[in-house]
Amino acid sequence: MRRQKLIILSGSPCVGKSTAGDILFRSYENSAYLDGDWCWCVNPFDLDDPRLREGDRAMSAVLSNYLRLDFEYVVFCSVVAMYEKIREGILEDITEEDYQVIGFTLTCSEETLRERHRKRGDKNECSMEWLRLPHYPGDHVIYTDGKTPGQVAQEMKEIIDGYGN
Repeated sequence: MRRQKLIILSGSPCVGKSTAGDILFRSYENSAYLDGDWCWCVNPFDLDDPRLREGDRAMSAVLSNYLRLDFEYVVFCSVVAMYEKIREGILEDITEEDYQVIGFTLTCSEETLRERHRKRGDKNECSMEWLRLPHYPGDHVIYTDGKTPGQVAQEMKEIIDGYGN
């Protein structure tokens, strides 16, 4: 039996995580997808709000279920997975064992981020804060400038397929 793969995509809003993650998920049979934004959709949003830890636990529960149900590939996109403490907490609360974590940090130039933010029609200010965070240790870093989401997904797929079981 092949070892399950938990594929984590992190990076700034508008860098292309959700779109490339959805393409990546669809490229694999026997796969599942979770966009962590679904678990953190609160108003007002404040990263320091202790109630968001419940969103982290919800992510862990969904990921645990997907792994328990024997999906071979579980694709998980989350801005907050950039933070070591938050990612580690999510991973620690996963109840399943014997799966492989493959992490990606997607990034781009500030100019590209501003353009994507504008095209998305987001009325909030385009923040560079997330873009300037250090990459999660051990993640594969993929620069998305000048690439389509399909090209980014293909680049990730080549790396994932290169991992042993």
